[in-house]
Amino acid sequence: MQRAGLAADMTDDPRLTPLAASLPATVPFVGPETQERARGAAFVARLGANESVFGPSPKAIAAMQAAAADVWKYGDPESHDLRHALAAHLGVTAGNVMVGGGIDGLLGLLVRLIVGPGEAVVTSAGAYPTFNYHVAGFGGVLHTVPYCDDAEDPAALIAKAAEVGARLIYLANPDNPMGSWHGAERIAATIAAVPPGALLILDEAYIEFAPEGTAPPLDPENPRVIRLRTFSKAHGMAGARVGYAIGPANLIRAFDKVRDHFGMNRISQAGALAALADGDWLAHVQAQVAAARDRIAAIARANGLSPLPSATNFVTIDCGRDGAFAKAVLEELIARGIFVRMPFVAPQNRCIRVSCGTPADLDAFAAALPAALAAARA
Repeated sequence: MQRAGLAADMTDDPRLTPLAASLPATVPFVGPETQERARGAAFVARLGANESVFGPSPKAIAAMQAAAADVWKYGDPESHDLRHALAAHLGVTAGNVMVGGGIDGLLGLLVRLIVGPGEAVVTSAGAYPTFNYHVAGFGGVLHTVPYCDDAEDPAALIAKAAEVGARLIYLANPDNPMGSWHGAERIAATIAAVPPGALLILDEAYIEFAPEGTAPPLDPENPRVIRLRTFSKAHGMAGARVGYAIGPANLIRAFDKVRDHFGMNRISQAGALAALADGDWLAHVQAQVAAARDRIAAIARANGLSPLPSATNFVTIDCGRDGAFAKAVLEELIARGIFVRMPFVAPQNRCIRVSCGTPADLDAFAAALPAALAAARA
């Protein structure tokens, strides 16, 4: 997709490297703000980006407000307090934890550390596209395997990695964009099967919404896997950009070779530290998300559509036809002020994806969906 405001025939700056010049000027997602500017109106319901409309902990908000007075100072380049708090929370050492600018930022650093030009990387066709963006940006070669029954296929990922000699394997559990998940035993078996020389990136952005028994026990010194988590989803801090990696100490130390040491600002660190300590708020959000998932599923069924099981803060809805029809439904919802998204790759693109929202958000979705379906069918 073309970056907003960038002409398709614009000539590249001749100083770009050959690799940079070969890449399209794209963004993995078109933001809702971009779409609002294009349509000249704000969305009635923002249900497309898997943000937590239920917001961060009030204690996190208070901590960030207090930290704003000291924003003239650089943030702690080691994120010392947050890393140690995360380590205590997870039952690991601070040497096994790295804080970064959301999972997206950590993915970019991992690709930079491990993938050289022309080296192989494996992911699922249609999985989280920002990872692919980083692989292309550092000259890696992306190999994909299809989803199986609307879920990522760990066995196929491992087999492809062995076939192509992959340096990295990307697996999200639970998965975006389908909301599907695998149990801890299958994930543990996948980790054990990672080929020598490869590293499994286990993206657990939605793990706080998943059923008990989804995440295998942490084994931070296991050299086959690095696990990524975030404050963007359940903790409601997507705009603060705080993610963290859990992995072997030698790999965690390697982040210091390439990361932006002042990339984590003081306000974000303070907010995340307070959010981590507020278990009551996390439980409140989990309950709100569970209720919203049920409501979205009921709305889908009332309109003759099929909601897929979800372990995330969104529900993927099977529109019952092909990708062209689902795209028409999406566009008709957007025209009615309801921001949603959809998977990119067939056959998963027969679906739309609806983030959990407030009762008012879901009332608006319920009101708009019948007309959007009728217009798409017409």
